[in-house]
Amino acid sequence: MLVFWDHRLAILATPKTGSTAIQSALEPMATLAIRTPPALKHTTAQRWHRFLGPYFETAAGAPFTVVALMREPRDWLGSWYRYRQRPEIEGTPRSTAGLSFDRFVNDWCDDPQPDHAAVGSQARFLAPKAERGVDHLFRYEEIDRFVDFLEDRLGHEIILPRVNVSPDGNLDLSEATETRLRQAAAKDFALYQSLAARG
Repeated sequence: MLVFWDHRLAILATPKTGSTAIQSALEPMATLAIRTPPALKHTTAQRWHRFLGPYFETAAGAPFTVVALMREPRDWLGSWYRYRQRPEIEGTPRSTAGLSFDRFVNDWCDDPQPDHAAVGSQARFLAPKAERGVDHLFRYEEIDRFVDFLEDRLGHEIILPRVNVSPDGNLDLSEATETRLRQAAAKDFALYQSLAARG
């Protein structure tokens, strides 16, 4: 998460949407940059508006604009699946080594989810039920629009480095699993589609 006091701007770090690269590029300009622990780095919209936002806005005497990125839901799960195949966590409950993407997605759709598939939901992160979400939400796949917005708001050229990239992997899904995912992640897909409608 990044906070820019003078610009009254907060960038939420949606997991698996290039947040490490964004933080690396913008941290020198930020008033506050949280890298660890993950629970704070990846502060949700709900936690921002309930805890941090009121503090900053009271101190500043003005509202903050909250922005974030969202990734296409199937691709987002693919990034998590590939990220959790890295050798350093192999043999732990969070590892997806030896599992197919199809199995991982089915496990994510289960309730309860096994540890390796418990990665949350972008819809819950960005648009909590009956609560305020983010003011500007951009598609990860159209990150240039996000960068343009930030350059205009911050008055600086922004060049994102390529860091923390997940390894390649087979992301095939059976038709049955694809259908199950569309049902289980209906709110995520609906939110992502709404971004196209916003232009």
